[in-house]
Amino acid sequence: MSFVQVGSLDDLRPGGVMEFRRGSTEVAVCNVDGELFAVDNRCPHRGGPLAMGALHANLLVCPWHGWEFDCVSGVCAFSPAVTLRRYPVEVSEDRSILVDLE
Repeated sequence: MSFVQVGSLDDLRPGGVMEFRRGSTEVAVCNVDGELFAVDNRCPHRGGPLAMGALHANLLVCPWHGWEFDCVSGVCAFSPAVTLRRYPVEVSEDRSILVDLE
């Protein structure tokens, strides 16, 4: 595993989403009631930036066309056949958010 620091837990309140980019990889990190989940940041519909959308409980809503994704499972609410890639997330002792990009 290759964990990368993407930010601080102090900057990601419950109900919030943060975006992280490294090379061609874009990740949306969601804080659902204090638990963190990371998924692809690009909506498979038209490439909308998911981290710029709303987070309602565990549903991440694309700001462009309203597609909804469960950030826990990565599954699209409209079509279970459409999924986002998920990434393992950890929080270090110093409250850094770490995401495994591999």
